[in-house]
Amino acid sequence: MATLNGTSVTTDDLLALALVNVGHFTSMRVDDGQIRGLALHMERLTKDCKAVWGADLDTERVRTYVRQALEGRTQPCVVRVTVYDPTADLGHPAGNGEPGVLVTVRAVGAMPPAPLRALSTPYERDLPEVKHVGLFGALQARRAAQLAGYDDALFVGRDGLVSEGGTWNIGFVDQNGTIVWPQAPALSGVTMALLQQRAEHRFATVTLEQAKGMAAAFATNTSVGVRAIAAIDDTPMPTEHLALDQLRQTYLSISGERP
Repeated sequence: MATLNGTSVTTDDLLALALVNVGHFTSMRVDDGQIRGLALHMERLTKDCKAVWGADLDTERVRTYVRQALEGRTQPCVVRVTVYDPTADLGHPAGNGEPGVLVTVRAVGAMPPAPLRALSTPYERDLPEVKHVGLFGALQARRAAQLAGYDDALFVGRDGLVSEGGTWNIGFVDQNGTIVWPQAPALSGVTMALLQQRAEHRFATVTLEQAKGMAAAFATNTSVGVRAIAAIDDTPMPTEHLALDQLRQTYLSISGERP
């Protein structure tokens, strides 16, 4: 199901998104009709709309469209809100300054999925602080990692610092059992933010060598919650650790909100 401003979407409506590919989005996992971190998702959309389009976003209107898209759904799913301008073209990507709200819904599996194996990849996203629709580089890195026998790519900047995964944040458990979030240009994920509000942690720059020497590593995003990382390159990582169990329990204990 897909709607644009609350109305069934047409092929013409999607042409600008497919051919110009300028916009931003957020994805939200829905369990029992509720969304963890809903307010943070709305804050992200508001901030990114100002950054990408120079426009204000009516989040109450967005929530109405989300409620409409979720009507009659009882199984866990992910609802994605994409903000883009259907009138934009390659010669005038600014469009008319009135971005629309595209809402799509897809099924999602149980949490957490199996641990993932990550291949380190030199890569830095454009405007990493914005959750934009320019995913070619990230998905190309993911494809290359999968062709090499891994599950996903782990980005390492030109400064040699670990930053984030293809569509997820990365965190570590150091040898003292402390949660470590890497300091590097990256998208601040909602799941990561929720955990940072509730679990003791520290921030530090993390090189690839340091990452491989951690007691454990994990990925976070709305679809998977907290997912253990089983390997970085050819270095195996422990997937069982008390700190990982505590993070999962903390995340699952967070109450959701109805849109």
